[in-house]
Amino acid sequence: MEYGTIFFRNGGEIESDIGQCRFQSHMMNIDMIHNPVLRRVAEKALSGTPVDEKDAIAMLTTSDIAELGHIADFVRRRENGTKAYYGVNMNLNYTNVCELRCPLCAYSRDEGEEGAFTLSLDEIEKRVRGAVEFGIDEVHIVGGLNPSLSLDYFLEMLRLIKRIKPDLFIVAFTATEYEYFARRSGMELSELFRAMIDAGLGALPGGGAEIFDPGVRGRIAPRKISGKRWLEVMREAHRAGLKTNATMLYNHIEEPSHIADHLSRIRELQNETGGFKTFVPLPFHAENTALAVEKQATGFDHVRIYASARIFLHNIPHIKGLWMYLGEKLAQVMLHFGVDDIGATYHYEKVVHAAGATTDDVGSEERLRRIIANAGMAPVRATAAY
Repeated sequence: MEYGTIFFRNGGEIESDIGQCRFQSHMMNIDMIHNPVLRRVAEKALSGTPVDEKDAIAMLTTSDIAELGHIADFVRRRENGTKAYYGVNMNLNYTNVCELRCPLCAYSRDEGEEGAFTLSLDEIEKRVRGAVEFGIDEVHIVGGLNPSLSLDYFLEMLRLIKRIKPDLFIVAFTATEYEYFARRSGMELSELFRAMIDAGLGALPGGGAEIFDPGVRGRIAPRKISGKRWLEVMREAHRAGLKTNATMLYNHIEEPSHIADHLSRIRELQNETGGFKTFVPLPFHAENTALAVEKQATGFDHVRIYASARIFLHNIPHIKGLWMYLGEKLAQVMLHFGVDDIGATYHYEKVVHAAGATTDDVGSEERLRRIIANAGMAPVRATAAY
């Protein structure tokens, strides 16, 4: 991403020639930034200079969230103006049977355990047809690592969805799932992605990133692929021409240094491939999991995470704050702290609710548009393709 030249005007606006596209937005008032560390961050944001991990840790620990938010909102408006995105989609969680049984996960089951399920292709067809009647644009698919399912099941799943409604955009399977599919099928990732694209795949979700730090990852998801391997899978997806999301799980045992490192590795890969469309911080819900976590994120913690991500990840177009994870009110507030996408309707979502999320498991388009408009932003319906 090019920052180009920023021209300051006396009228309280800036004009830029970034990427050959001219825009105007409210100028950041540098005089509002009194914290010397944040003032340095603001100066970097204004000049288009990337912040570093030391800056990230300072942002993640500051109590001056109004000043931090002022910087994040400037970057957010520079990237997306007053647009705020939402989607009308369904979540397809095809199985909760999973070999990994990560301590952080409340969703997974062993085969034969009470509550375990695997959807047949006929059941998937029924669910997708029902959601299509509601008017969805997109299907978001993730599930467990179930050894009873062959690659043909997944390829036929994608073909089936496309037969039901050819213009549905399919966002399917995490990097962890693709690593599993490739290993079990004996296919190279590049070959696997070609097969998936031919079957109808449009993009990848960003799940499974968790926290890249090996020490933290070893405690919260000891059998999941490493952070290094997650990045390698995403690199291959980008090389195949696929756009992807990237995520980060917070509010468990991580420290600010782990978050800074995670953001840095995401940004580094983005500099190389340009394949990430959206970064999605995900607050951990501990209920019903095997991970003993005493701390609970405060409102300030959430603000620091999203605002810092927006400022640090200058090369990723979108920051998503999922209303289903944050709650509607906090997601709405985040639209002024760096977030430009609040998520989608999420018909049939199961994973976060298994961990104790108390939000509704489906939202209406009218409701999402109202949340955005009430925050003074312009609602824009979109898929992961934007």
